[in-house]
Amino acid sequence: MARKAEVERTTKETSISVSWELDGSGEYGISTGIPFFDHMLDLFAKHGLFDLVVTAKGDTEVDNHHTVEDAGIAMGKALRDALGGMEGIKRYGSALVPMDETLCMTVVDISGRSSFVFKGRLQGRTGGFDVDVVKEFLQAFVNEARLTLHVNLLYGSNLHHKVEAVFKSFARALRTAVEKDDRIKGVLSTKGVL
Repeated sequence: MARKAEVERTTKETSISVSWELDGSGEYGISTGIPFFDHMLDLFAKHGLFDLVVTAKGDTEVDNHHTVEDAGIAMGKALRDALGGMEGIKRYGSALVPMDETLCMTVVDISGRSSFVFKGRLQGRTGGFDVDVVKEFLQAFVNEARLTLHVNLLYGSNLHHKVEAVFKSFARALRTAVEKDDRIKGVLSTKGVL
């Protein structure tokens, strides 16, 4: 049975549509009206081996914040829906990803509890994109997906590379966490529920 979900989210500021298949091959169709953000979601899908379609229309004439944050909300909900009862998943995933001079470590626990920690400096603009909203995207994603996410941007100097390392490491860590393991019966918790 395919682990996939479709989510629609419409507010006065944005209209977001997400279709996400967890056990994909890295196929994607991203159109948010924010080219740099599209690029980050493209590589998120490719490196996570997720089949992901995200379409967004938002008040980008104001700034990118609402569109990026609401995309995080919709994607987090899609992940949660696609996982169903979370039976048989590995639950934990981690990745240490270089991007030229940059290195980022990301750790995920699909715990049923929302917790987000970000370490490192991520400020400025690249490709017309205010990178401060990356943390807003991740926080929104975490809140809706109800997972624990630690991102440690260890070092780097090129802003594009830093953001790219964050998205690639998140994708790879999440890919491992959502993978099924036939040895896991039910959920991977002594509580019996996540």
